[in-house]
Amino acid sequence: MEVLVLEVEDPSCFWVTMKGCGPCIVDEIEYKNLNAEMNEFYGMLYKDVNALKPIVIKEDQICVVFSEELKCWCRAVIKSSMSCTDNYQTECFLVDYGKYIFVKSEDMRVAVETFMQVPYRAKKCRLYRTKPLTLHVDLCENTSKMIPAKRWDFAAIKYFQNLLKAATQTTAQLCAVEDNTFDIFLYVTTKDEKICVNDDLVSKNFAHFEEAEENTGSSADCQENQTSLNVESLPVKNVNPALAFRPVLFQLSTNIETGLAVSSSFPEETYQRSSTDLNENTASSFQNVGEERNFVFLSKKIEPSSVLETAPLFEGLKKELTRKKFLGPSFTESYCWPPVAQGCDVVAISYQGNDPILYIPPLLTFLQYKSCYKALPSRTGPLALILCPGWKKAELAFELLKMYKRCSRHLYPMLMTLGQNKEAVRSVKIRGCEVIVTTPYSLLRLFEHHRSLFCRLCHLVLDEIDVLFSDAAEQVFTILDYYKKAVITEEREYSPHQIIAVGTHWHKHIAQLIKEFLNDPYIVITAMEEAPICGNVQQVVQLCTNSERIAVLLKILDFTQNNLQKVLVFTNSVNEAEMVHEALKSNSVFSLKIHKESKFNFKYILEQWTKKYSSGTHVVLVLTDDCMQSLGIRDATCVIHFGFPSRRIFGQRLHSMSENFCTVIKDSSVDQEYTKARSVVLLTENRESHSLGFLRYLQHAEAEIPPELHDLTAKMLEAEEEKKSSRPLCAYLKTLGICKNRTVCPDRHQINLQIDVPQNLPDKITQTPGCVTILPLHIVNATNYFGRIVDKQKDQYTILAEEMNEYFKKPGNKLTVKNVEKLAFYGLCENALFHRVQVVEIFPKEDEKVFLSVKIKYIDEGRTSQVQNYQLLHLPARFQCLPPQAVEFIVCRVKPIDNEIEWKPEVTHYIDKKIKGKLHEAKIVHTLGNTAWVDPVVQVTRLSVLKISINEYNIRSEILSTGLGTDNPEHITQLQKLCGLMKVLDHAKNLEPSSKKEDTAGPENASNPQNMSIEENSTENCNSSEMTFGNHQCDGVAQTKEAEDSTLHQRECFYPEIKWFQNEDTVTVRVKIASIADWKCEFSKEKVVFSAGSGHKLYLADMELHQYILAEKSTCVIKDKEAIIVLVKEKKGVWCKLLKSKNHHVSLDFEHWEDFEDKSPFPVGIKKLHCTDAVTEDLVDSSEDSETESDE
Repeated sequence: MEVLVLEVEDPSCFWVTMKGCGPCIVDEIEYKNLNAEMNEFYGMLYKDVNALKPIVIKEDQICVVFSEELKCWCRAVIKSSMSCTDNYQTECFLVDYGKYIFVKSEDMRVAVETFMQVPYRAKKCRLYRTKPLTLHVDLCENTSKMIPAKRWDFAAIKYFQNLLKAATQTTAQLCAVEDNTFDIFLYVTTKDEKICVNDDLVSKNFAHFEEAEENTGSSADCQENQTSLNVESLPVKNVNPALAFRPVLFQLSTNIETGLAVSSSFPEETYQRSSTDLNENTASSFQNVGEERNFVFLSKKIEPSSVLETAPLFEGLKKELTRKKFLGPSFTESYCWPPVAQGCDVVAISYQGNDPILYIPPLLTFLQYKSCYKALPSRTGPLALILCPGWKKAELAFELLKMYKRCSRHLYPMLMTLGQNKEAVRSVKIRGCEVIVTTPYSLLRLFEHHRSLFCRLCHLVLDEIDVLFSDAAEQVFTILDYYKKAVITEEREYSPHQIIAVGTHWHKHIAQLIKEFLNDPYIVITAMEEAPICGNVQQVVQLCTNSERIAVLLKILDFTQNNLQKVLVFTNSVNEAEMVHEALKSNSVFSLKIHKESKFNFKYILEQWTKKYSSGTHVVLVLTDDCMQSLGIRDATCVIHFGFPSRRIFGQRLHSMSENFCTVIKDSSVDQEYTKARSVVLLTENRESHSLGFLRYLQHAEAEIPPELHDLTAKMLEAEEEKKSSRPLCAYLKTLGICKNRTVCPDRHQINLQIDVPQNLPDKITQTPGCVTILPLHIVNATNYFGRIVDKQKDQYTILAEEMNEYFKKPGNKLTVKNVEKLAFYGLCENALFHRVQVVEIFPKEDEKVFLSVKIKYIDEGRTSQVQNYQLLHLPARFQCLPPQAVEFIVCRVKPIDNEIEWKPEVTHYIDKKIKGKLHEAKIVHTLGNTAWVDPVVQVTRLSVLKISINEYNIRSEILSTGLGTDNPEHITQLQKLCGLMKVLDHAKNLEPSSKKEDTAGPENASNPQNMSIEENSTENCNSSEMTFGNHQCDGVAQTKEAEDSTLHQRECFYPEIKWFQNEDTVTVRVKIASIADWKCEFSKEKVVFSAGSGHKLYLADMELHQYILAEKSTCVIKDKEAIIVLVKEKKGVWCKLLKSKNHHVSLDFEHWEDFEDKSPFPVGIKKLHCTDAVTEDLVDSSEDSETESDE
C-alpha cells in the first residue's frame, strides 16, 4: 500500500498515514471534513467553554486540544502533565499528525464521541526486524567489529530521514502488528529507482536483520526479489564514514602531554605510537584518508564522557534526554560537557559550535546546586546570562531551555530581545528570573534601566562567539567589562564565576577574551582548520607554475635558522613523492621518504624522525597523505604542501605540527620567531579552482596574501556570480542594500539586464518618477510587500475584476479545468471573489481518485498558495490580455536594528495589520524588473470640502516608532552602485538625435525612473560627482521632510583618458581604461558613445565629433589596457580637432602625430602649437590666446 510519512524519530519509530482504499484506510477528504467540523464546533458553535473542559487530567486520556502550530483543534492522547505558575502544562500526542506538543489546560476540551468514530490518521510503524548497529573498537586487541546497539546512530537517522525526504513515492508491505505498531518493509522511489529501505540500511552498515525463529526472510523473500545483507557477510574495515559523526559507545585515546585526542571510531591505531609498536608489514598500516574522522585540540587534559549514562548531568536531565530519544553526547559534547558542568571557563570551536546543546545541559546541571549561590547578595538579578548574536538564535536557545526546564528546579528563564522603545525597556521585570537569554544590544539597553543586572551574575555564555565578535565586538567587550567588575568584588569571592564561549570559527578577539577575562580556561577545538589559527601557525603562499615547484621548494629549504627544523613535504601521489625526493637528493638535501610503495617501513622512518638531533639540524620527510595516520607525527615545525590539498586534508596536514602550536595562553614573553610553526603552500596555475576557498581561509587566518592571488580570486568570484545569472536577485540586497553572506547566498548579486530590465515594462512601472497610488495586498515583511499600482483616473484592473465577477456569476461559465498546464493562467474563486492565477508547480499525482495538488501564484496580488486542480476554472482569453498587475514594493531607508537582517515578527504583524488592503500614496524612486522602491509611503485623507490633504501616517515612520527599526541611509546608494553599470550601458543604448527624443515627450511614453534620471542630465555632466532623480511633487500628498530627503544619488561615473591621431582617411581614438569589462560603443554620424566598467568604476565617454563620420564602417577593438576606436571620415582631409567642445580628458597622441604633420593646414611657424584643438585641450596651462586661436 502507498503511505505518506508524517513524523520520523528513527527507523524503529515513525508515523505514517495510509493512502488508497481498503478496510482500514480512510480517505484524506474525510479527515479534512472531520477537522473542519471540530474547528467549527470547538471554535465557534459551542459557547459554554467551561462545560467542555475536562474535570480530571490523567495519562492516556483521550481529548481534543488546540495546536498553536497547526492553528486548529486536534484529537490527542495525554502523555504527561506538570504544574506551572499559572496553569498546567500537558504533553499530548496528536493522533492524526504523529506529533508531541505541550498545551495549556485552558486549550484542552473533552472529546465528543461523534469525533472519535473516524480511525486515527497517524499509524506508528517500524522497519520489520531491522535493528541498529554500532562499531565497537577494542584498542587492546587492535580489532573492531560491528555489534548490535540499543539506539540508532545519529547518522543512520539522518540518512533515513533524507531518504524519505527525497522519495517521490513511498509504499509499505505490512508484515506484523505488535503493541499497536506496524512492522513493515518500506520502499521508496527516488529518481525512478525503487529501494527497500530495510535492505538499504543493512547494506550501509547502519543496521542488521534480526532472524526470527521461524526463519523469516528479508524483503526479497516477500516481494522485491532483492538480496538482504547480513552484518556477518560484510568486511570489518568497510565502515561507512557517516558513522563517525556520532561515536556513541566508542573508547577514546588521549595524549596527556599535548592534549590531543582522536575518536577511535574506525579500525585504526592510536596516533602517538612508539616505533617498537608499529607493524613491520607497512602495507597493512595504510589507511584511507578519505574517511571522516574526529580530531580534537585541547589546552588541558579532559576525560571525555562519550555515553549519556556517564555524562556529568543530573539524573532528571538524563531521563529527559533519554525520553527525547537523545542519542548520547556527540564527539564535541563529550569534551565540552565535563568542564562546563564543573563551572570552569571554556572556549569551544567546533562545526557544531552553533548548537546550544553544547552548553545548556551541563549549565543546567550546575544551576541545580543552590548551595553554590548562597554567598551571593540578596538582590534581584539572574544567575546565568546567554548572549546570542541575533533574536532568532536567542529564540532557539530559549526554546531548548524551556524544553528541559520541566526536569530541573524552577529557574524562570526569560527571553529578552528589546527594541529602542525606552518605555518598553523600563517596564521589564526580572524579579525571580535566574536565566536570561538575550542579545548584546538588548542587554545594554536593559542595563541602562536595571543597574543591578550583573550583581548576581555567575555564568556568562557567549553563543556563536565568532559572529558576536564580528557583528558586535564593542558591545560584547563592554558587557565583559561589566561582568568582570561585578565578580572581582569581595562579596563575590566565594561565588562561581564562569564564562563559556562557543562558536564555529576562531576569531582574533578570542585571544583577548582569554587573556583578559578567562581564568585558566579549557580550550576545545574539534574544527581541524581552526586549531592552526588558534595555534598561530604562520601561513605562507608561494605562487608558481607547475614546472617551477621544485625550484621554489629548494629555495624554501635553504635554511638560515639555527634551531632544529623538522619539515614535512606533502605530495599527492607516489610519482610526485619520488620526483621530489630525487630532486632533493640531487641538490644535496638529506631527506626521508615514505609512501605505500616505499621499501622503508614506518619503524625505520619514525626512528630517523624521533632521533635526538643537534641544534641547526634539518630533518626533511617527503610523504603522501595516506601515511599521516600511521606515522602519527605531531612535532613538525614546518609543513610544505607540494601537492595542493583539499580543505579537510589541509587541516590534517597542519595537525602534524600541533605540538608546536603557540596558543594564546602560553607565555608571550618568549621569542617565538623561530619556534613558530609554519605552513607553506605552493599554488600553481592548475589549482585555480581551489583558490577561492583557500583565499577565504587565508583571510580568516589573517595571513599575508599575494596580490596575484587577489586578482585570480576576483576573476573566480566573477565566474561564481556568472553561474548565478539565472537566479533571482538577492532579497537582502533589495531590502537592505547589502548581503552579509554573499559567499554562501545562492542568489544573484549582480544586475542581469535580461531579467532586471525587461524590454516590455508595464505602464505602471515605466511612468515618470513621482507619486502613485499603491494597494499592498501581500505583506512579506515590514518593508517588503506585493500589491498593485492603482490608476487614479481609470484603473484597468478594477474594470477587469468587475467583468470577471459578472462573467463567473453565471453557473454555466464556471468550467473546471481537466488538464492543468504549468505556467498557464486560470480563474479561482476565493471568498466569493474571482482571481487570475498562474500555475507555478504541479505536484505528482498521489492516487487516481485523489485530486491533483498544484501551486499557484495570484498574478495580481503576488502571493502563492496550494489548491486542488478541481478548483481551477477556465479563464477566457479576454481576461488574460491585461498583463499581471502584481508589483513588488520595497520601502527605502529603514532596516532592522542591531545589525539584524530579518525583521522581527511583531513588526511585520503590526505593519500587516495597518496597511494591508488600504490605498497609500507613494513615490517611486527606483525600479528593477517588477520591483519598485518607494519612499515615502503615506496614507492620505483628503478633505474635499476644505480642499486639503492630511497624511495619516508614514510607513517608514511607523516602523521606526516601534523601536525595532532604524535609519538605513545607504540603502538606495548601495543599490545605485550595483545598478550603475547597467544604467550607463542602457543610457548609451538609448542615446538618439534630438529630433527623435521629441517624439517621446509626454507622460504616457515616459521611461522608467532610473533611465529618466540620466536622460535629464546631459552627457557633458557625466564626470560630475552625482546624478539625481527629478524631484517631482506628489499630487495630493502633504510634503514632508522625509519626501525631501528621499532624493537619491546615482553612481559616480568617470570620463576616461583619451588620446587620438589621424591620417587622411581615418581618426584613431585610444581610450585608456585598464581591465575593461562590459563595454559598449555606439556610432552615429556626428557622435560616438563609449561606455565600460573597470573594477568598481564606471566610465562613459560621450564624444560629439568635430566633423561627420561613416558610422557603419567605424569599429572598436578592445586590447589589454585600452580600447581602440577607428573612425572612418565621411570626407577625406585633416581634422583640426576631434570634438566640437573642449575636454581636458582628450589629448593628441604625439607618438603617432608626426607621421601626418606635413599635411597639416596650419602655417609652418605655428604648426606645433596650433595643429589641432586637441593640443590646446592637452595643455591645461596654455594661454587664453592660444585657446581662442584654436577654436577658430
